[in-house]
Amino acid sequence: MSSGGGEPNLQIVGQYIKDLSFENPSAPQGFSGAPELDFGIDVQTRAVGPDHHEVVLHMRVRANGEGRALFLLELAYGALVRASNMPEEILAVGLMVQTPYLMFPFARRIVADVVRDGGMPPLVIEPIDFAKLYQNRVAQMQAQPTGNA
Repeated sequence: MSSGGGEPNLQIVGQYIKDLSFENPSAPQGFSGAPELDFGIDVQTRAVGPDHHEVVLHMRVRANGEGRALFLLELAYGALVRASNMPEEILAVGLMVQTPYLMFPFARRIVADVVRDGGMPPLVIEPIDFAKLYQNRVAQMQAQPTGNA
């Protein structure tokens, strides 16, 4: 972290697919009806330099229908972020809330394109409340025993 003066600044330097997997075990059989979807999302961060961090959105979509697995999609979508002049508490919110909020539309488009290209009905993922996800994570961490018995 830069300790020099100046305004706090958080900038996405680049975005990229780290890992992408799509399994379509029911192809080429057709599918009709509305699939049952199981969706999961997680955000992870790590420092990769003095003022640089990597933020990764992990998205998983599993669809079942007519008694069989239709598809499984897993995406790890990353961003390299430069953060300068940011106190730790502000940096955490910037990396865990603001950055994923900016990354999400790009990751959602990748998911939608891959599902469509896999021959499935269009999949539209609703917007995610990353602030709530972050608050839940902080609450879980505070509820865990510290091990200082």
